[in-house]
Amino acid sequence: MTNTLSPVPPGFGPLLRSSPVLEALGGFMSRGEGDALEIGLLVGPTHLNARGRLHGGVSATVLDVAMGYMLSARTGGRRRLTARMTIDYRSAAEQGEWLHVLLDRAEEDGRKTLAFGRLMSGERLVAEVNALFVDAPVANG
Repeated sequence: MTNTLSPVPPGFGPLLRSSPVLEALGGFMSRGEGDALEIGLLVGPTHLNARGRLHGGVSATVLDVAMGYMLSARTGGRRRLTARMTIDYRSAAEQGEWLHVLLDRAEEDGRKTLAFGRLMSGERLVAEVNALFVDAPVANG
């Protein structure tokens, strides 16, 4: 696989909401809001495994974060927790590639949401995911 640099698409900037783990990894970006929210990752040196390819755990992290944020944005800020994720890895990504997550569909059933999506590098499929999210408990006080 050759290292193909993929520019960050126009309009992407820092995530609307971050966390210590996302800050440590770096490269996570977003643009838009509501149904138009998009999440992506510019693969950098902190995202690589020992073979110089995107680490599977980072793929899982970007899918988890993106799917959760996108679901929340589409439902007016409703927060969910990840209960289960199944990922099928399809191809490798390298440093300098721009990855984006597509949320293909979500099926709600009470407090549960089953979501299906893809991690893409341009038109190339990197991973497919199905994830079960549950509504986050409401904080008291």
